[in-house]
Amino acid sequence: MSQAKLRTDRIKLVPLSDEHLEHEIELDADPEVMRYLTGRARTREEVEEFHRRRLAAAEQVPGLGFWAGFVDGRFVGWWLLEPPTRADQGPVEGQAELGYRLLRRFWRQGLAGEGARELLRHGFEDLGLTRVFAETMAVNAASRATMTAIGMRYVRTFHADWEEPLPGSDLGEVEYAITREQWLASR
Repeated sequence: MSQAKLRTDRIKLVPLSDEHLEHEIELDADPEVMRYLTGRARTREEVEEFHRRRLAAAEQVPGLGFWAGFVDGRFVGWWLLEPPTRADQGPVEGQAELGYRLLRRFWRQGLAGEGARELLRHGFEDLGLTRVFAETMAVNAASRATMTAIGMRYVRTFHADWEEPLPGSDLGEVEYAITREQWLASR
């Protein structure tokens, strides 16, 4: 099963491909976008490496991967559903991690949540997932608000070991999640 093309009222979500690399470079070049991820802009070379990893994510579990999002033909950001990568995230079978990153000019328009809701629908309805989770720094109030708005619930705070800790990392990372049963009950 390859990645599906998805659609919301405003967003066209297409499987990430090489044609989206320049958009990814623009996205990751904004230090404010990268504030809770690296604390700085990424170089072109760094983004090219991450682009290869993002494309490879679509090969790990059928139907999962990264999607580039477009509104009225303009790139706004990307969304992901990918299998867990760390032992503390639980089994790969039946669950996926949700993520999103948007260009700053598209923040606070409800697009992150709109795209994330469609990925939840896709994960539970089309792929038969049993649980979807998301993680962010505890201090990332905007991302936490989006997770809550789409029906995810706080699960835990944990502390990762970072080579270059970012401001606020002493407060830890948070995990939010939603199960298929919770998602169905909220519809």
